[in-house]
Amino acid sequence: MYAPERQQEILRLAREGGRVDVLSLAEEFQVTAETVRRDLKALDRAGLVRRVHGGAIPAGRLDFEPDLAERDVVAADEKQRIARAALAELPGGEPGSVILDAGTTVARLAAELPLEAELTVVTHGLPVAARLADHPGLTLHLVGGRIRHRTRAAVDDWALRAYREVNADVVFLATNGFSLDGGLTTPDLAEAAVKRALIRAARRVVLLADSAKFGQQHFARFGELSDVDLLITDTGLSPDDALAIERAGTEVVRA
Repeated sequence: MYAPERQQEILRLAREGGRVDVLSLAEEFQVTAETVRRDLKALDRAGLVRRVHGGAIPAGRLDFEPDLAERDVVAADEKQRIARAALAELPGGEPGSVILDAGTTVARLAAELPLEAELTVVTHGLPVAARLADHPGLTLHLVGGRIRHRTRAAVDDWALRAYREVNADVVFLATNGFSLDGGLTTPDLAEAAVKRALIRAARRVVLLADSAKFGQQHFARFGELSDVDLLITDTGLSPDDALAIERAGTEVVRA
């Protein structure tokens, strides 16, 4: 089987099963794992799949949404650097207030909050709240609603009503995709509605997103890059792309 034929079959399997893994593909096609990785790299470059730890998932506007545990291991080093850089954006003075979105990079920021931090924190993300529940210096507010199992985030009307009553200093926002033309996007309409509410509920919007999400567009659009005051990403975002984003009005930090 030639490489293009094998890659087409890999793409079919990914779309049918929601994901593929390197070792199973190597066994199925009787090739080495390195050959499969090259195939996945080629498909990723073509925008047909997104590489994840140990394999790949199908890409596109209506793509499969990986669960929280799977997303947490993707670009782990980059997310950690982004989270540490985000500490500099915590509000000064007192009482400072922040909204923490549901997302793996934002959850890493929650884990990095110093024990001496004194903040009011609002979140609808269960993993974020769990990390902060015993934090001695925080006043923690957990927003309720229907919990999406893939993201462990509260959505729908209860969550939207709660955020209409909030006026925070900073929101640390998460996204599945961002681009100059496509804006801020996520696969789920209910999550998108909550994210729109977060943007309205804070005076400053800080987007935490690794560079692999740049150029990705998903089904539900919840904002424009111009809604973001500061993007904190990693050095995988090219200087030219960072400059283009800054020219459009959003400050960029590449951690």
